[in-house]
Amino acid sequence: MVKAYIWTISQISRLFAFIATALLIASMLVVCQMILLRYAFNLPTIWQTDFVVFAATAAMFLGAPYVLLKGGHVGVDVVELMVSAPTRRGLKLIGSLLGLLFCVIMLLAGWFQFHDAWAGNWKHSSVWAPPLWVPLLSLPIGFGLLSLQYTAQILSLLTHQPQDTSNASEDPHSALKEMPQ
Repeated sequence: MVKAYIWTISQISRLFAFIATALLIASMLVVCQMILLRYAFNLPTIWQTDFVVFAATAAMFLGAPYVLLKGGHVGVDVVELMVSAPTRRGLKLIGSLLGLLFCVIMLLAGWFQFHDAWAGNWKHSSVWAPPLWVPLLSLPIGFGLLSLQYTAQILSLLTHQPQDTSNASEDPHSALKEMPQ
């Protein structure tokens, strides 16, 4: 059951990484279109800046679970490399629990923000004036998925199951273990 949960969440994280990538590509294309319209044809750009900001921000939130899955976040591992494997696992478990707590708090805050925008029919103050619930939806989705990914990471640490089965043999510290002492 735990293995199935970890696998399912890792697949969902991969799916949303694909969506985040598509949003970033769309943002880049819209920036190119905006430059072409403004400087080549001297035409106004109304919706492009808002779209790029909203899409890039959504990509950041929706892609975060995949970054956690792959261990792609920036970290300082000086202490981690100096301690034993059980201590390292304990430190990672404490960090994961704190990360989960933060994500649950942000999930609730993001949900309330999204709901207020939805219920109040909030609009962006630009000329385009898109409804704000659309870009705000990425907050509860992103932090919800990140909470699920942290839960998978915690279960992985507690059960000694690999979290990412596609690269289960990869250990970020394997290069250090193979170095001659």
